[in-house]
Amino acid sequence: MRREKTNYIIQSVSHALDVLEQFTGDQDELGVTELSKRLKLHKNNVFRLLATLESRGYIEQNKSNESYRLGIRCLQIGHTFISQMGLLKQAQPIIQGLSDSAGETAFVGVLRKSVVVPLATVEADRPVRLHAKVGDALPLHCTAAGKVHLANIPPAEVLEGYLGQLGSHTEKTITDHAALQDHLRRVGEVGYALELGEHIADVNAIAVPIRDYTRNVVGSLTLAGPAHRVDDARIERELVPLMQQAGRDLSSRLGFGG
Repeated sequence: MRREKTNYIIQSVSHALDVLEQFTGDQDELGVTELSKRLKLHKNNVFRLLATLESRGYIEQNKSNESYRLGIRCLQIGHTFISQMGLLKQAQPIIQGLSDSAGETAFVGVLRKSVVVPLATVEADRPVRLHAKVGDALPLHCTAAGKVHLANIPPAEVLEGYLGQLGSHTEKTITDHAALQDHLRRVGEVGYALELGEHIADVNAIAVPIRDYTRNVVGSLTLAGPAHRVDDARIERELVPLMQQAGRDLSSRLGFGG
């Protein structure tokens, strides 16, 4: 028998969220005493919760009166939510059109720490097709989507914050950092990335960056399929122009002016 999700609730996390939810439009600053009364928690417990949230940027203290208010991290999380929802809404018709036109699987992914995570996918209507699952963690160094993101990050930051040892997934995986940097430089120059059996044998893909009104890369658009259909000739002749146009269309929908 499956247990109810309420059985898995961590009380301290729940209390921390209770604290955040007390800061409404007309109550933008609150003290420990007021929070203690509202939440029916001991002042010491409230103080510990506030200290934890403050250390992560979710709460700030007004030094002049020692009251607390929401921190900048709350705004950043909200902005991420809005950006992703806007991205998904605008991406759906684009990836549907891509999949229909090419007869292959299309998906939109975003960078999360050291992986790319698909947020929305449309699979090809064919017996043999790539299965792209929403929420999967895709490696950066050997996928078209990952390379697009890495190519738009300064090289020093790539080495320091995104890549450790380059794991080998197939015999075609690039496992040398210098070779990968050269490869990423070319990706940046041409504006798209290819994946030729480097992550999964006999699976090829092409990806382009998605930019928004800030001109920053906020996601990647990928088309993938079996290598016998997505071969070099078809990529160059048909898929590169198709993907570049789709990338421009989606970026334009997000406010990118080119």
